[in-house]
Amino acid sequence: MSREKLFGSLCGLVFLVNFARVVFAPLVSEFIAEFAIQEGTAGLIVTLVWIGSASPRLPTGWLLTKAPRHHVVFGSGAILTVASASIALANSVPTVMIGAFSMGLASGIYFVAANPFISELFPDRVGRVMGIHGTASQLAAVVAAPVVTLAVVYDWRVVFIGLGTAAALTTAVIFLLALRTDLPEAGREDTAFLAGARREWKIILTGVLILGLTGFAWQGLFNFYELYMRSKGIAPSTARNLLTVIFGAGVPAFWVSGQLADRFPHVPYIITLMGTFAALVLVLTVTNGLAAVVLVSTLIGFVIHAMFPALDTFLLDSIPDESRGSAYAVYSGIMMLTQSSGSFAVGKFVELGVAYDTVFTSFAVGVAILTVGFAVLERANRLPA
Repeated sequence: MSREKLFGSLCGLVFLVNFARVVFAPLVSEFIAEFAIQEGTAGLIVTLVWIGSASPRLPTGWLLTKAPRHHVVFGSGAILTVASASIALANSVPTVMIGAFSMGLASGIYFVAANPFISELFPDRVGRVMGIHGTASQLAAVVAAPVVTLAVVYDWRVVFIGLGTAAALTTAVIFLLALRTDLPEAGREDTAFLAGARREWKIILTGVLILGLTGFAWQGLFNFYELYMRSKGIAPSTARNLLTVIFGAGVPAFWVSGQLADRFPHVPYIITLMGTFAALVLVLTVTNGLAAVVLVSTLIGFVIHAMFPALDTFLLDSIPDESRGSAYAVYSGIMMLTQSSGSFAVGKFVELGVAYDTVFTSFAVGVAILTVGFAVLERANRLPA
């Protein structure tokens, strides 16, 4: 069985695990209405998804030194199946929170195991395959809001029934294909979790600062995008589906950025994307009118999603075989934990009466300052290459 067929099935599972993470954003208003909660509590539900995605990444890195990468991928699919069923049956906020955390758990395990695995399946074209894999993931974000819009006509729980069924079937297909595929040997050299992380601490820290802090701003922005757009006078149904615009721009962004990441110097390319993202968020805070908001939203969606394959290519292409799984897991866990609180922070600020524009202006300024700092370090050749 060719590696391409196994890769195709992995693209199917990454679609589902990312759908599980982003589907909570268009459901925020549904949770507020059904469970009679405030924005801060709704933001906490979304934050728990991302905390769940962050929390297993270090343990998964250790597990990858003991078990084959594809076995860990199977486990993530099984967890996603069970978690989806639990949310479909949830009748209280604590139950939804537990289910949300568990769905995040599945995604965290998947990405830590699958990303190094994919880079080792195709070591001569890391940027390209990470771009394709990311495109499959991003397609889930594009369809999340329309799926919710259709589902809430009947019952939002239908979303999770369908997700659990698809996860079970896709996991079974991956299991069967992996049994018949010639798998890479590279990951077998990664057997010392702590030693691998220590050797690569500089590149781990660089990745955490770049995507952890930029992702903090992004998490807060997209998870409250619907309510933010409503504050700008945009109709609720239009505001919800603007998430489709911002995520839809990420589909070509993953594809294009994956190709560019194989061609351009990694760090300067990433710094350029960071600065552009900060500038566009600042522009959004002073933008009104549907046409202008759609344009800026499209640009933001393209730029932020271009960062993901660029940074993954930088890390996975730079870290050697004997450290790749361990170092990537440490980076991934700390990075996700850093960015996961962005939604909770936005919800709390809004509860305290701070305007959305003020919150996101502050976030954009923070990313801009970080960008300048990295540009200075890059000019001084103080960043890992």
